[in-house]
Amino acid sequence: MTRRRPPAGLLVPAAGALALIVVPVAALLVHAPWRTLLSQITSEEVRTALRLSIECSLLAVGVSLILGVPLAWMLARSDFPGRSLIRALVTLPLVLPPVVGGVALLLAFGAHGFAGEALSHIGVSLPFTTAGTVLAETFVAMPFLVIAVEAGLRQADERYEEAAATLGAGPWTRFWRITLPLIMPALVAGAALTWARALGEFGATITFAGNLPGTTQTMPLAVYVALESDTDGAIALSLVLLAVSLVVLIGLRDRWLGTTR
Repeated sequence: MTRRRPPAGLLVPAAGALALIVVPVAALLVHAPWRTLLSQITSEEVRTALRLSIECSLLAVGVSLILGVPLAWMLARSDFPGRSLIRALVTLPLVLPPVVGGVALLLAFGAHGFAGEALSHIGVSLPFTTAGTVLAETFVAMPFLVIAVEAGLRQADERYEEAAATLGAGPWTRFWRITLPLIMPALVAGAALTWARALGEFGATITFAGNLPGTTQTMPLAVYVALESDTDGAIALSLVLLAVSLVVLIGLRDRWLGTTR
């Protein structure tokens, strides 16, 4: 494809959009406490918060895959009453303020919530627990996976699945051997976006799960606490999150999304 020079009228707004991303990141790097960075990011508190963040975000991705892929398949391949409403509800957490999502989770899964009371009968309590953190992160992040996988399913050529069906392949065989490889780039991209969103989740987590060190205090919450009394510590924690996110996303781009020139 022939590359053309960008129109002059687009350069200024495009540069402005880039600046909105680059300038804050550059400011973070400029003000980073490089001399004490190693000691700060290797402290027990930081390692605990980072471990908890990675564990909870990965678990949120796992739950999103288990629940979100079937939902995406239904939205893309099935026709049933209320499909448009369900699609709107799926995307609701994308525009809902996270703290509102946390309040909703607390009202539903709290001690006096209808779901919380049902779970209490089997000895399960979610608020202010690590499992509650996973639930909050899944609530806000799963829509990214559902949207990406639904788009991938809509773009996948169904003729391959139909041909496999005529050769005697059952539904599960067609899904694992045909459908899944076709949507794999969309699935991985959706999982990456879900992971990144879960890793950075703050509002719903602190509202529903609290900010308990070693139990629910993930890296974003640790940054918030450090910012009140230790600016250098907050910047150091932010750099850790920035580095982890960049490494994973760049790795996914090289492996699954390819590179463009």
